[in-house]
Amino acid sequence: MDLGIMSAHDQLVVCLCEITRLLWMLLLPLAVLCALSIAVLVLLVLGVRLWLQGIRNARRARDGCPTVAFFHPYCNAGGGGERVLWCAIRALQSRYEDINVVVYTGDLGVSGRLILEGARRRFNIALPRPVHFVFLQHRLLVEPGLFPHFTLLGQSVGSIFLGWEALMEFVPDLYIDSMGYAFTLPLFRYLGGCHVGTYLHYPTVSTDMLSVVRERNPRFNNPDYISNSLFLSAFKVVYYFLFALLYGMAGSCSDLTMVNSSWTLNHILSLWRSPNRTCLVYPPCDVGAFLDIPLEEEDGGGRKSHSLVSVGQFRPEKDHQLQIRAFKKVLDRRRAALGGEEALKLVLIGGCRNQEDEERVLMLRGLCQELGVADKVEFKLNISFEDLKKEIGEATIGLHTMWNEHFGIGNQFYSNFSQTLRKNGILFRSTPFPRCGGMHGGRKGGPGPQFRRSKAGHRCPFRRRPDGLPRQRRGQLRRRHRAHSGSTRRLPITDTAQRSSVCGPLLR
Repeated sequence: MDLGIMSAHDQLVVCLCEITRLLWMLLLPLAVLCALSIAVLVLLVLGVRLWLQGIRNARRARDGCPTVAFFHPYCNAGGGGERVLWCAIRALQSRYEDINVVVYTGDLGVSGRLILEGARRRFNIALPRPVHFVFLQHRLLVEPGLFPHFTLLGQSVGSIFLGWEALMEFVPDLYIDSMGYAFTLPLFRYLGGCHVGTYLHYPTVSTDMLSVVRERNPRFNNPDYISNSLFLSAFKVVYYFLFALLYGMAGSCSDLTMVNSSWTLNHILSLWRSPNRTCLVYPPCDVGAFLDIPLEEEDGGGRKSHSLVSVGQFRPEKDHQLQIRAFKKVLDRRRAALGGEEALKLVLIGGCRNQEDEERVLMLRGLCQELGVADKVEFKLNISFEDLKKEIGEATIGLHTMWNEHFGIGNQFYSNFSQTLRKNGILFRSTPFPRCGGMHGGRKGGPGPQFRRSKAGHRCPFRRRPDGLPRQRRGQLRRRHRAHSGSTRRLPITDTAQRSSVCGPLLR
């Protein structure tokens, strides 16, 4: 019996030895194959890099000057990011006379001339020299609608392919991502051999997003079926964490990182961990262009209609639905309190980047019909800069409802008219807007309007003015505020860029 057991044991030992020998025989060729594959991949990358550098050097020798390229697939949109783009180009062209500027865009339905005309019309920005446009054919790869699930990962992978198309079309000397597509940075740096930089408005992933998922709070990017499930919420936290690691690795490739606010700065420092290459550059807030609007109360302060104006692209995070629902509550309460003596109007001003934004506007119009406020809500899409000035100048209150607003250029425009906007703030003293807010006393970058907290704990984007303040005194306060806005409160990216010397070494 023992001999039988020993015999079986010996057989097992022999079998294990044979398996080990077989695995070793397979492992050695596999290791060699992996080493060869890595070597081929490295040689391929070096070959592509040398080829692209040759194209770039030939182009630079032909042009006689370096070229700065901005990656902005939606450059024909009308948001704050586009304002930064055109102001940055204007600043560079004013600071450096011997550079060319290229913009990678996916706006195929318009010409370069119409894009520049749109920038002048929407933002009152005219460039001193021409700009060359490279039109990308596959912008669909970064459309969120293409990725109903794992949207962040899908868009990031799509941006790599779109960046490859851009690199094949034109190889710049300095590449600047101005829309937050961080995964294009290693592509242009290691394959294109370019200096790379980025201007960030908002981190793709943040600790705040993680906290929303952990706390299982429903948001536009955290639907109910996920927030109601413990398993899906835990899975999404892990997904966000792993994505944050990849995002940090990609972002750390940037030679120069500019952020628009201290809020974004803190997140990027924790994610990208490149403090020596990260700086704060406030966005352009051209409040000076609004100073020519009359300050006098032509109606003597006895206005019978008041408008609430909201400025922001029609994107999900701007939460226009909340504005409409809050406005409905304001109407109901005012009707009950005063019998509807004063007419109220909500004006939603913003740009539509694509078909998805246009469909969102249709949905908002349907919501207005459903709530019975369609006749009191106006939509102003892609309006001109002059029309924007007119609407803000006539407004009683500026409204903003984005959660975790990173800067809020529209709030700066409201701030320039704070005395005008606040003079009738008493109208809404008893009916604060639920969960309104964005900037908090300029904490997230630059000066901004202060917010009051109502008894219900909601933030309201206006101040109560002292009751019975004389009209002449109100005019004096507004003029003083205007003078302050025209000097210390202006935050143009132009001045910041012209004083900075960081671009010089990158252009050499």
